[in-house]
Amino acid sequence: MKAVNIYALTRIEGPERQAKLERQMSGRSKTLKIKEWETAGLKRLTERLYERNRDIADYSFFYSFNMPKLGKEFDLIRVDEESIVNIELKSGNVSDEAIRRQLLQNRYYLATTGRNIAFYTYVSNDDRLLRLSNSGRLVEAGFDELAETLAKQKECYAGNIEDLFKEEEYLISPLTDPGRFLRREYFLTYQQRDIEKQMLSVISEARGEICIQGFTGLPGTGKTLLLYDLAMQLSENAAVCVLHFGAHEKELEQLDERLKRIDFYYCDNGAVPEVKRDYRMILVDEGHKINKDTLDRILALSERLRAGIIISYDREDMMSYEVIKNTGAELIEQLPGFKGYKLTNRIRLNSELSSFISMLMHVSGRAHHRDYPSVRVMYAGNEEETYGFLNMLTKEGYVYIRDVHPGQSEGVLENSLMSIEASAAQCREFDSVVMLVDEKFEYDTDGYLRYRASENEEAVRHLYHGLARAKKRVALIIKSNPGVLDNILYILQG
Repeated sequence: MKAVNIYALTRIEGPERQAKLERQMSGRSKTLKIKEWETAGLKRLTERLYERNRDIADYSFFYSFNMPKLGKEFDLIRVDEESIVNIELKSGNVSDEAIRRQLLQNRYYLATTGRNIAFYTYVSNDDRLLRLSNSGRLVEAGFDELAETLAKQKECYAGNIEDLFKEEEYLISPLTDPGRFLRREYFLTYQQRDIEKQMLSVISEARGEICIQGFTGLPGTGKTLLLYDLAMQLSENAAVCVLHFGAHEKELEQLDERLKRIDFYYCDNGAVPEVKRDYRMILVDEGHKINKDTLDRILALSERLRAGIIISYDREDMMSYEVIKNTGAELIEQLPGFKGYKLTNRIRLNSELSSFISMLMHVSGRAHHRDYPSVRVMYAGNEEETYGFLNMLTKEGYVYIRDVHPGQSEGVLENSLMSIEASAAQCREFDSVVMLVDEKFEYDTDGYLRYRASENEEAVRHLYHGLARAKKRVALIIKSNPGVLDNILYILQG
């Protein structure tokens, strides 16, 4: 999306005509839905600025820029090499506090550019201009001031604004970035906020009765962030704890030490520890890893404390039922009275990698027409060749997520400089990931990827979750396994 000349845009009457012209100017793929008051408000603002500086007729702004995955929209943004001017448009009937909160959110999102930023809101019904001060207060501003601020800018950025704002930068994990989480340097997406609102409403209406809720979503949808934000919200009025079934013991200790209002428990090997005190809510992270015995212990704890339960989990639908049966999602969703929600907006993992990983887990034979330029595949006949490819890829910036299976020789595979164990990669993000598919992987008769003779079904889960840690690129080294190679080549070439 490119910047548009708002003076030229407002010389025509009617929102439909304006929307069509805006699409032509900006190059956006779809026509905006512009309301009558927006047309009038933008025209009135433009004329106020034109009265003070005729050069406004030459100025371009990014109009109605939307971050779709985050549900965040900006009315007007003007960007040059050093600064940004953000102007929000309101017709009226909105409080100053609501305006201030919106501009504070805008400041968070735009701060990632490293530019100096000025924030304004124009209320057209009152012909009123407001500015957010550096201290976060809302102050009255004049049109002379705004015109002067715009005049100090150089030429507006001529590229696509999407290149300046990468949505994945706003998805943090409380476990791998506890500092930003504790400083509240994050915002939930529209979908996360909506699910959180519904869950809190259910808890409120339960009036002390035990309620069991949960939400699922593929990797990259922000499950952990939503769960921990819910813990923060609930801990304002009641004692809460988080049971973590992942691999981040040290990070959990850091959160437990710094955030006194929530008790965090690391559940080693699925064990449910003795809790410190009575809690009103129990939150469960990485719920897809629990088995029936573990779930029964959580339910018993909930019954003893009369505490509600919220569980975050991954459905892992693209894996064989034999791999995921009697664990996580199936057990959770069968609980009597369970109320579930689903996150669908993937921020971190792009659609190309998501499609490839899904096909890798289950080659269904269905026709597909997709290129995978961000996927690399290499074939190694022995450990020496495997190590050579690993060495090359790690030098190129790939992180080797390793998973040593029973009976596999660790040898040189553990010597890669940029490597991390599969269990420790959970909740972390990497631009580029490389993983090994050894000779014991195979596809069953239904097209699902399995680990031969069920020696280690967790190997399939680790491969899936490891590849899902990548934001930009993945690489697979196929070791002595021509059958799996053929299936992967089919996926890549259709």
